[in-house]
Amino acid sequence: MKIIGIIPARYASTRFPGKPLIDIGGKSMIQRVYEQANKTKLLTAVVVATDDLRIENHIRSFGGKVVMTNETHQSGTDRCFEAIQKFDALADIVINIQGDEPFIQPEQIDLVASCFNSEQVQIATLVKKINSYEDLFNINTPKVILNISGDAIYFSRQTVPYVRGKEKTQWLDYQAFYKHIGIYAYRTGVLAEITKLKQSDLELSEGLEQLRWIENGYTIRTKITDSESIAIDVPDDLKKLTNFL
Repeated sequence: MKIIGIIPARYASTRFPGKPLIDIGGKSMIQRVYEQANKTKLLTAVVVATDDLRIENHIRSFGGKVVMTNETHQSGTDRCFEAIQKFDALADIVINIQGDEPFIQPEQIDLVASCFNSEQVQIATLVKKINSYEDLFNINTPKVILNISGDAIYFSRQTVPYVRGKEKTQWLDYQAFYKHIGIYAYRTGVLAEITKLKQSDLELSEGLEQLRWIENGYTIRTKITDSESIAIDVPDDLKKLTNFL
């Protein structure tokens, strides 16, 4: 099974322009993501998908693989599809690796790839059990409800499910909650299909593209990870990396 890791990387981030090229302990963020992804033995190749010549030149400067993609893409999923067509259209599985997680664990990539040991799996992602009330009630931390097979039933920025009859300060004592870890993997044929779907009502309401897939009947298999991933969305998030350097 040929599995390709693609790292979408835009320069013109609204909240953090030039984010892929920021220096983190002597290396750019995108180089750190690229090197972490290459530590897994399950990937046939890792490639950065960008729309900016500065990022392309930087990737080539340290010997990385890169493809240029259209700057009009609305999501990393769309950028991944264009990239795989240019890089290796015959790949079986595409893993969309977030370009703003400089210390992503290779084991997390392996874990999401392992979902495809089942031929029925179309799309896969990771979740982590929520252990703090800060995460539980943070609307920037998407929550996931799972069925007994480990498929995602719903994603929401709200705290779901609601625990009836209990104070909110007790909810973690009575219910397991899961947050979404933003790495996706798709069968290449499924990736081609979902990029043609129109935005759905649920997606527009929550601002979560994966709801478009669920609303159109696709299943998303999940695996539970114990590793915490640190995403850099805004400059202040760099403070979170102190213990990694």
